[in-house]
Amino acid sequence: MTGLALHPDWLVPQWPAADHIKSVFTTRSGGVSKPPFDSLNLGRPSNDDRAAVDTNRARLQAALGLAPVFMSQVHGVDTVELPLTPGAGEFGAIVADACVCATPQVVCTVRVADCLPVLLTDTRGTAVAAAHAGWRGLANGVLEHNFRAFEGLVLRRSGSRVSSPVAADTLAWLGPCIGPAAFEIGPEVREAFLAHDTYAQKCFSPTAGGKWLADLAALARRRLNALGIRAIYGNDSSEAWCTVNNSSLFFSHRRDSVALGGSGRMAACIWLA
Repeated sequence: MTGLALHPDWLVPQWPAADHIKSVFTTRSGGVSKPPFDSLNLGRPSNDDRAAVDTNRARLQAALGLAPVFMSQVHGVDTVELPLTPGAGEFGAIVADACVCATPQVVCTVRVADCLPVLLTDTRGTAVAAAHAGWRGLANGVLEHNFRAFEGLVLRRSGSRVSSPVAADTLAWLGPCIGPAAFEIGPEVREAFLAHDTYAQKCFSPTAGGKWLADLAALARRRLNALGIRAIYGNDSSEAWCTVNNSSLFFSHRRDSVALGGSGRMAACIWLA
């Protein structure tokens, strides 16, 4: 990321991606929004001041040297291939929860504040992908849909040069999300995952009142492993990655929305330089 004016609190994925693959995860630091959106809230819509969000997005663009492509995320499974038409990065123009791209200088971006951001690339740096994986999207297959689109793009770009399954050459990075000590869910959420994978029961711990604590990152790792992706980096379900329990660094919808009346959004970005 040499030459980019990244805030020192932002996270740069530590993974063996090709040199021309760039990625970053913003934190709540480096913006102009006032509490409870302080300070780098990148989320629209929200109750934050629109001018502040615009300034924050401009700061991110200046740091990257490129304009992030934001999607209107709906907790679904749809993946779009970027780039689209000019202006498609405006809010509401792209309704999807995941994207793929093989065009240089197009920044795939997902916004999160407890949901899990998942970034993909292949060892040759042929293409990139980004997915917004809340529990609904994860249970319904957003990572599977995103990977199939990514796999198809890599195969189209690489042609006969692909000598092994794309999954075997895929790198995944999981960003911060609500952690396993904070993500309390009802039995219906657990059943949605067990219906797909009975062995996912190890990702849940019982708590009071018939509810469960869920390990969202571990559930994502199981989904990626089932696709044949073994090279997974970033969020290992430890406390340091929990958005709820690291209030000075991360926004958290679950922690802040009821207590403070709103929460900001962070962004995970990946692109080919």
